[in-house]
Amino acid sequence: MGDANLRSDVLLSSAKMNATDRPAAEPGIALAKKSKRIPALDFTKGALVLVMVLYHWMNYFVMADGSVYKYLRFLTPSFIFIAGFLISQVYLSKYKSSGLHIPGRLLLRGFKLLAIVVCLNLAQGTARVRALEASVGDWSASDIAAAYLTGIARVAFSVLVPIAYLLILSAGLLVLSRYYRNIFHVASAVSVACALLLELRGIRSGYLQLVSIGMLGVSVGYIPMDRINRLVKRPLAIFVAYLVYLAAITFWDDSYLLQIVGVSLSLAIIYWIGLECSEASRIGKVVTLLGQYSLFAYIAQIVILQVLRRSVGPLDVSVVVAVAAFMLCVACTIVSVEVLDRARVKVAGVNKAYTAVFG
Repeated sequence: MGDANLRSDVLLSSAKMNATDRPAAEPGIALAKKSKRIPALDFTKGALVLVMVLYHWMNYFVMADGSVYKYLRFLTPSFIFIAGFLISQVYLSKYKSSGLHIPGRLLLRGFKLLAIVVCLNLAQGTARVRALEASVGDWSASDIAAAYLTGIARVAFSVLVPIAYLLILSAGLLVLSRYYRNIFHVASAVSVACALLLELRGIRSGYLQLVSIGMLGVSVGYIPMDRINRLVKRPLAIFVAYLVYLAAITFWDDSYLLQIVGVSLSLAIIYWIGLECSEASRIGKVVTLLGQYSLFAYIAQIVILQVLRRSVGPLDVSVVVAVAAFMLCVACTIVSVEVLDRARVKVAGVNKAYTAVFG
């Protein structure tokens, strides 16, 4: 759907930031004041937000399930992969001189994300809004434990839960990294192996697969950005590999290993596009801004779609109405982010409130 040479950092921004140094929010990870941003990475997150709008719009206005969704399953693990990538790009290089401050910030952001998910689900249940996933309103304690600990039972805004666990796990590993510097790579390999083994045995691993993909993101985040930029500037090879991936998931189930391949190739393509146009056009700049506020935009688009669906009513909708709802949701999501971005600069209270919730 949470940054050496060019580096995204965690958000501690003030309301006085200028237009070239805008604050940003990754699900669970915010980026630091006066840090150099990576526009192509923000573009990637913004593009994922737009694909998320498409995914949720299809849930509300087209169909709840179907084979077409296998082509969008890269979406949630992509958000989590980027969150892991930012952990290593942002935190690991700063930890040696920070004591326990950085692990503490990771823990705080992780638990804050879990609190946001709980509050959003409670608010949704109170408002009696139909969720994309199950609501926790009438669940027993065991149901809630299954939803929040294993991922076997789904909750609304569920993408934030494994990101929170990734942040909390990384806080512990960061402390251990003082004694064994390759701990993140080992944890990545072990988590991937466990997820793969459980899948081979036919056991649903819930959030384990997603957290393991996040740990892969942490490992990839050790690679310098200039080297990553050189690797993705081979679009022909990446596109050919992506076509092979599409053929594979068309004829076979979207397995865990194929999901990892899909995440890697999808992010490489989007990031390459971001390198080419994130600052070269108005559309590119809008998508980049969405990426800077990806957590807020993720929540906003779900709320907007729920309001639109309730406005239409329970009856089947025409193609025209469904398409109009999609376009309106995209427009409202963009406007809400632009309004927030300007308000944070001009109104100190808005910036403080935003930082308290999303920072």
